[in-house]
Amino acid sequence: MNTITLTWIATPFFLGFIIFLVPKLNRHLTLWGTIASAAYGLQLFIERSPITLNLLDSFGITLVADDLSGYFILTNALVTAAVALYCWRSDKTAFFYAQMIIVHGSLNAAFVCADFISLYVALEVSGIAAFLLIAYSRSDRSIWVGLRYLFVSNTAMLFYLVGAVLVYQTHHSFSFASLKGSPPEALALIFLGLLIKAGIFVSGLWLPLTHSESETPVSALMSGIVVKASVLPLLRCAFVSEEIDTIVRIFGMGTALMGVSYAVFEKDTKRLLAFSTISQLGWILAAPAVGGFYALTHGLVKSSLFLIAGSLPSRNFKELQNKPIHTTIWIPLVIASLSISGFPLLSGFAAKVSTTKNLESWQLILMNIAAVGTAISFAKFIFLPHTTAEEQKTKSGFWISVIFLITGLFVANIIYLPAYEITNITKAIAIIAAGWLGYHLIFKNLSISLPRVFEEFEHLVGVMSLTLIILFWMAFP
Repeated sequence: MNTITLTWIATPFFLGFIIFLVPKLNRHLTLWGTIASAAYGLQLFIERSPITLNLLDSFGITLVADDLSGYFILTNALVTAAVALYCWRSDKTAFFYAQMIIVHGSLNAAFVCADFISLYVALEVSGIAAFLLIAYSRSDRSIWVGLRYLFVSNTAMLFYLVGAVLVYQTHHSFSFASLKGSPPEALALIFLGLLIKAGIFVSGLWLPLTHSESETPVSALMSGIVVKASVLPLLRCAFVSEEIDTIVRIFGMGTALMGVSYAVFEKDTKRLLAFSTISQLGWILAAPAVGGFYALTHGLVKSSLFLIAGSLPSRNFKELQNKPIHTTIWIPLVIASLSISGFPLLSGFAAKVSTTKNLESWQLILMNIAAVGTAISFAKFIFLPHTTAEEQKTKSGFWISVIFLITGLFVANIIYLPAYEITNITKAIAIIAAGWLGYHLIFKNLSISLPRVFEEFEHLVGVMSLTLIILFWMAFP
């Protein structure tokens, strides 16, 4: 199995090289790469026992493939496959597909890394390839958004690398387990880098502009899976000690509340989805033990929602209220929105129940408030007017990709069947009903817009500094 693991890690990069040599095979090679990843991810659930490789002893590279990795690898495979199908008949060149499979491969590598140096390499490669995807259209706006993303990403990795050196200086090892007993500044710097890359808490306020201004398939890829490359290492660090677990849970809870606070007031469809991504990443971190299942569910939902949002006639909710969308578009939009709101029969319900069961008592009230906020946010999509009168044009690959992702929401629901108890179903429906009531009574006609000052480029480093201060304060005790 060790040989299979190494071959699987190398395969996407080899396919990316072949795409440049034989451009006509770009779509097919990308799809075959995702199929290989899906097969490997499913194999991890069958094997059960973790696969551990120590390639260079304490100097890195340490790889661990287990159930937790399986969820993220499977998410990566499904989201990338859906985006490839969406772009199948588009005018995307071999360069686009090559970068997409390189992102796919570097994310796979990040999901099995168990040391800080190999993780650093995987995150840097994924960041560069993601930048090339963001700037693919070569417009002035896309290049600026891409460079902004690259600057934030590289700054985050600089903090992270200094923290990794401090860990090695203390334990002569780069393994995640060495974080226990390391100086508090090492934990603060490593966590700052990962929080920024993942879009967590205030240091993640770079994310809304990047995800909302990118092309539709790139937005789906970024929100569906790319941001999760730094989430899995945070989950693994949470298992190192109870103190670190508490820090991760606090940031998860704060992120869930911050993201949903912005989302309920947002008037732009893609920005709402971007802020929702921040909030849902908080849900993943709030209960590290079951974060993998929630990550899978969120990846399926958010990538489908971004693809659907790209087919709406407008990004402005006020305009959409006066311009009915076609019912065939509205149905998958409602299904995905219900799933992320936690409606039974969809995997979002099972994921939210499993997360809630693994929350600490001090988290419950605030996370339930975040759940109501999510229902309010996606009521904006659910209650959009729709009609069968006019045929609405969509991309040629739209339906196959959306049906593929929506089907995944129903199938993944079987992962946690114990969720289907009367009390859990009643609570989920009550939370959604409260959110819908709040939307109709308060938020539907509210014209408040939250300031975007913290999202501005010149303030992003200042926001990073604020997060670093908070981390130092939390790590020193």
